[in-house]
Formats: sequence, C-alpha cells, structure tokens
Amino acid sequence: MKLIIHDLARDIEPADTETRVLKADGKYAPCQGCFHCWTKNPATCDLKDSLQEVCRVIGTADDVTVITENWYGGYSPAVKNIMDRAIGTSTPFSTYRGGQMHHTLRYGMHESYKVIVYGDMTEAEENTWKLMTERNACNEGYRTHEFVRISSPEELEGIAL
Repeated sequence: MKLIIHDLARDIEPADTETRVLKADGKYAPCQGCFHCWTKNPATCDLKDSLQEVCRVIGTADDVTVITENWYGGYSPAVKNIMDRAIGTSTPFSTYRGGQMHHTLRYGMHESYKVIVYGDMTEAEENTWKLMTERNACNEGYRTHEFVRISSPEELEGIAL
C-alpha cells in the first residue's frame, strides 16, 4: 500500500485503489505521551478519534509520501501531530540498524519515504529538512528516502506522488 499524508487545503484523490490519503486537518487530539500504543495496546492509540489506528495505517504502508508546509525547518503542526501519534509503529525495544541504535520496527522494513515541502525556506531550514528526512527514514525503517522542495502546492502537478 502507498500512503500520502498532507496538510494541503484541497483534497488529493488517490491515483489507484492501492493508495490511501490521510489529510492532516488538525481535527484530532495531540499525542498525550502515555506510550500505551507502545506497551499497553500495541499500535492502537487510547484516544478515540480518526487517528486511533494511525500506527497500523503508517506501519503497513510500503511507500509513504508526506506533503507539508515548512514551519521553521519542520513539519506543519497538523502533520507533526500525525507523526507523533504514529510512535507505535515501532516498539520500546532497541536494535542496531545502519550501525546505530534504533527502536525495533513493529511492521518490518518499508520501501520509500518521500517528503515534499512547500513554502518559504532558508538554506539552513533546507539543510535541516534534508537531514530530518534521512533520519526519519532510517528510524522508521525505509530503504530509500527523498526530500523535494517546492515553492507552492501548485508545483505538485509535475511531481509523482
């Protein structure tokens, strides 16, 4: 399965039945940091809203594309909230991956992680994005990663999602 997570004002229609779209609209609670999705109820959030099963959705996706506005070199608040609520895609146990200590993956390795960022961006923010994309991909077990910088959402038309 392919997953697109985005914070765009408009909706994105999936290209096929194998693609799922998750719109970061902020209509859900922020992570409470209880870690029950790690320990008590693996991969299920205690919060009863549209992100309750987000760990399973992200964890079972082979390819993930994140489209987000640049907020000071990081994800928009709505996208960051989804990423925070997805901590249950891993376990509290540790392993070595890429010669470094990481949490054990609950769903195994994935294929690709792509981050498309729009909006104003300084050179320092772009460098932060490149590193963060690489590190997020490694932490979450993606074999490949890609960072794409665009000025505005209108530029998405020519980019393969």
